[in-house]
Amino acid sequence: MERLHFRLVRTVTIGTLVLSALAVQAQVTNRPLPPINRTTGIITVGVAEFATIPDVGGMAPRLMLMMDEPGTKRFFVNEMRGSLFSVSYDGKTVTPYVDINDSTWGVDVQSQGRERGFQSFAFHPHFGQTGRPGYGKFYTWTDSRDNQTAPDFKPAGGTNTHHTVLFEWTAKNASAATYDGDRPREIMRFEQPYANHNGGMAAFNPLARPNTPEFGLLYLGIADGGSGGDPLNLSQNLSSGFGKIFRIDPLGNNSANGKYGIPASNPFVVSKTASALGEIYAYGARNPQRFGWDSKTGAMYFADIGQNIVEEVGVVTAGANLGWNIWEGSFKYAGRGGVDTVAARSDPNMLYPTVEYAHGDSLLQGQAAVTGVVVYRGTAIAALRNKVLFGDFPTGEVFYFDADNPPKGGVSGFHRVLFKSDGGDGRKLLEFIKEKNSAQGKRPASRADLRFGVSNDGRVFLLNKADGTIRVVIDA
Repeated sequence: MERLHFRLVRTVTIGTLVLSALAVQAQVTNRPLPPINRTTGIITVGVAEFATIPDVGGMAPRLMLMMDEPGTKRFFVNEMRGSLFSVSYDGKTVTPYVDINDSTWGVDVQSQGRERGFQSFAFHPHFGQTGRPGYGKFYTWTDSRDNQTAPDFKPAGGTNTHHTVLFEWTAKNASAATYDGDRPREIMRFEQPYANHNGGMAAFNPLARPNTPEFGLLYLGIADGGSGGDPLNLSQNLSSGFGKIFRIDPLGNNSANGKYGIPASNPFVVSKTASALGEIYAYGARNPQRFGWDSKTGAMYFADIGQNIVEEVGVVTAGANLGWNIWEGSFKYAGRGGVDTVAARSDPNMLYPTVEYAHGDSLLQGQAAVTGVVVYRGTAIAALRNKVLFGDFPTGEVFYFDADNPPKGGVSGFHRVLFKSDGGDGRKLLEFIKEKNSAQGKRPASRADLRFGVSNDGRVFLLNKADGTIRVVIDA
């Protein structure tokens, strides 16, 4: 009996030591990063009101994206409930271009809650060029109440809350004040398993030149399907369209549904990876709501909204694994309660963030969701030259880092951007919005819901969902 007792004690002791060693190895926390620096490196620039988008149903427009269409010399901006407006280059004339939620079109926008709605739009680079294949064509990426039409991409789980659909619209006269074309053509459709995480961006690479393989290819940011933690394990699954950045040719027809093209240069077409979707440009994204390109280096940056711990901005390259849901930012994902800080950024097969910040940072006042990304290579605003701009959209905080010497993760390489008007002190965007709300006779907003816009001549615009005002950034 004594010998057996010794063996039992020895076994229990060894087991305890093993468990203790594992506990030491895993260091799970919900605060893996130091606070954002509030005071040093601040850039202060000017801001001015540029244009006003009218209220929708008595509520401030939920502005999402603003872009320049050089062929017709207009800006366009969309509102989540379905309206697309044109804005003159001087900001003085705002014209409703098309309401994609009008029953005429059969789109049926689902815009309930904060995350669903008319997410994004993109004009074909040939939109304003008569006789070209893309003449008059633009694309809308929107959530739809119609969840009964057969989808092209299914999540294999969830509750089919709504669908997210890419439509192609064709104007007869690209310069017309309002859309004069027929019902849109459906290109692709996703069945959404949950109501949240709907990605958000559709864009053509503005650096692509005619007669090059990249010209006319449309990038789409597609989220992981929602809920929390990617419960269906879709982002790392190369046979699933969720949690990916797609690159397609909307004028092609070699896709499974025959409605769009899959470029021969896409990474998993080139590699002939078994069961991988040819549409995938990069994978391992959680909620890639915004992306943009550096006109000097050609780098593509994206902003990926985090789970509960880390918000990140990083570079996207062809075939890249962006990490989710194995990693959240630079750290191993350890469930909704935290991340494991042991062996950060240790997998050479992952593409880790350029910058990141944590939820719970006192600067953010309990709200956090990253947005972006603008690479400023202009000269009009000297303080922003060669800076990458991104922001936290609930709080309206704007940040920058060096485009020519980008950081390698964490918070140390980026700093705040503040704004001033009429010679005042530097303030964050939300303070301007609150002042505008008061002048409008409305209750001051508690959040900004910041988005960026850019023009072909290098101007940077600030959009929000609280006061209908588009602001332009100017030299201080």
